[in-house]
Amino acid sequence: MTLRRLGLVVHGGRAEAVAGGRTVEEWCARNGIGCAEIDVWGQDRGRRSSLEEFKAAGGPDLIVTLGGDGTFLRGARIAAKKDIQVLGVDLGRVGFLTEIAVQDVERALDAVLAGESECEERMTLTMRASRMLELPDGVEALLRYGRGPALPPPRLRPETLEGDGWGVALDVTALNDIVLEKLARDRQVAVGAYISGRLLASYSADGVVVATPTGSTAYSFAAGGPVLSPRMRAVVFTPVAPHMTFDRTVVAGADEAVALRVLPHSGQAAVSVDGQLRGVLDPGDWIGVFAAPRPLRLVRLRPADFYGRLRDRLRLTDAPATAADGESAPLFRPSAPVPADLAHLYLPPPQD
Repeated sequence: MTLRRLGLVVHGGRAEAVAGGRTVEEWCARNGIGCAEIDVWGQDRGRRSSLEEFKAAGGPDLIVTLGGDGTFLRGARIAAKKDIQVLGVDLGRVGFLTEIAVQDVERALDAVLAGESECEERMTLTMRASRMLELPDGVEALLRYGRGPALPPPRLRPETLEGDGWGVALDVTALNDIVLEKLARDRQVAVGAYISGRLLASYSADGVVVATPTGSTAYSFAAGGPVLSPRMRAVVFTPVAPHMTFDRTVVAGADEAVALRVLPHSGQAAVSVDGQLRGVLDPGDWIGVFAAPRPLRLVRLRPADFYGRLRDRLRLTDAPATAADGESAPLFRPSAPVPADLAHLYLPPPQD
């Protein structure tokens, strides 16, 4: 790929991330590539929209993040808007999004510059709403206690048509999830959930999560949802602590929208995108969540080992009853050429 300028997102609270950021800056200087930090805030300024960050960084061709999944999501929201790749350097503890070790960052950048890296695409979500999202006075300070400034409310996408009944198209890109949850601790949120326009159920719950397959290992998983392969295209709907018997996740097709209507006697509901508060809804408001037309593009040096990472990050252990069988091999894949009837499958590369 052509690499003239790089955008850098660094977790400033971690010394190894800051040191890794300096390594990236030095690599850029040696190779004559521009470098600008992105999504940096301080006491004297808030945060900018994705497009504002992209322009302020001089229109980078690649975004590099150093931190955990939260830092990666900060870079991903900017990369997805302009269809550029993002390289996540792994400094987290339980995340699934970043796979390149900090000591390999220069090798990864060399591979990108030489056109020898791979690109993995991940499905993203976007949304419409009955009205523009807003944050009431005082809510932002209450909900972001101990955290950085909140992102500004989403802007309109140009395809919005006033009065057509389909709501306003919001400039939102979610890699993990879009969440509707209760705003007050003593009030449940009451939500009518519709899939492809058909009522699934009305929920009284702490919240509801609409996730991508990538986000199935995030909040949806913590709420009891299933793990999906990130190679899939699907929309995952998971209620959070619902006051009803049916508390299961529903996995819908990627072409099926999930609409959430706040019922008349509900408390207010907070809308979060990838863990970031973006607005508050009143009873009668609604949002529609659906697959975005554009995926996120991740830099990989090798095919992703999602299931190996799943076992490692969640510290999965084998059943005690299998102890007598000894430790299982980490990979089950013959070294012989792939037979014709298996040639269409996604298989791990042979072991060296």
